[in-house]
Amino acid sequence: MDERSSLLALFTTSFLSATLLPGGSEAVLFGVLTAYPQLYWTALGFASLGNTMGGMSSYAIGLFLPDEKTLLKQSGDNIRGLKWVRRHGSPILLLAWVPIIGDLLCVAAGWLRVNWIWAMLFMAVGKFARYWAIAAAMQL
Repeated sequence: MDERSSLLALFTTSFLSATLLPGGSEAVLFGVLTAYPQLYWTALGFASLGNTMGGMSSYAIGLFLPDEKTLLKQSGDNIRGLKWVRRHGSPILLLAWVPIIGDLLCVAAGWLRVNWIWAMLFMAVGKFARYWAIAAAMQL
């Protein structure tokens, strides 16, 4: 696979991994950095951008959820991510990279109509930090 195809695969996997679908973008990042170490920062950028866009798609899903009363009734009043976003606001999206919990936080942020620019910014910083930590650990 050439550099361009590798970066496209990384972006796509990163995007899908940030949605409610399971994915393994870390393995693809490892593969890209192993095959093309000169793409270190480019690969981190593609992975972070794809993962952030995937998180924002979950945010968009939250915009279309039913009103609070209906949602709480359907969920049995068990919406942990919603409580965290209410308590901490958009900075909690620094944790959007955490498996399972991150998806809930992104959806809750959309449902609560957290400012999308701040949501995207905090999401991007958290996701970039995660990929950077993974890439740095690979170099040890």
